[in-house]
Amino acid sequence: MTGVTASDGPDASARPNGASRRRGRPPRTESADTRDRILTAAREEFSERGYEKTSVRGIAKAAGVDSALVHHYFGTKEQVFEAAVEVAFAPALQGRDTVLEGPLDEVGERMTRMIIGLWENPVTRTPLLAIVRSAVNNETAAAVFRRLVVTQLLRRIAGQLDLPDAELRAELAAAQLVGIAMVRYVIRVEPLASADPEQIIRRVAPVVQGHLTGH
Repeated sequence: MTGVTASDGPDASARPNGASRRRGRPPRTESADTRDRILTAAREEFSERGYEKTSVRGIAKAAGVDSALVHHYFGTKEQVFEAAVEVAFAPALQGRDTVLEGPLDEVGERMTRMIIGLWENPVTRTPLLAIVRSAVNNETAAAVFRRLVVTQLLRRIAGQLDLPDAELRAELAAAQLVGIAMVRYVIRVEPLASADPEQIIRRVAPVVQGHLTGH
């Protein structure tokens, strides 16, 4: 009686999805795609439902993955929200260096143009809506938003002012622009909601400049 040879066993080509591939972590490209899909779903869920009504299970369902994968990549719902905020706020963090470049007496216009530009861009508007709506209605979401904005954006701008009340000035300028964004893009009060962006920038930029460098 002869021994069993490799040819006697199941054909490897018949194994589903090439089962001969070693088990373990998913390929790096697959992991990146899954993370991106989860973050996209999270931004949409937070935008539509707000922080309190969004669940990890709902995010997983929207992303087409198991809830365990959401926890694996990000952890708690708060951590998912923070990751989504960081991704959504990345253009603002990149644009902060542009705001800080150039004459100080024009920083108000640069800051106003950057923030209005982010809200006018459909790609960044949706995640920004998710952040603002969630932060307004939930203290946990608000804490995440404050931590990111204060640490990454306002303190950097304040550091360039070289004034004793620089942090207050930067926060007042930010409050001015957040208020404009709330009325125009979230509440959509007319005629501000339909006004030309350049008209808004022309009117608001001097006020922002006054907060930052005025006496």
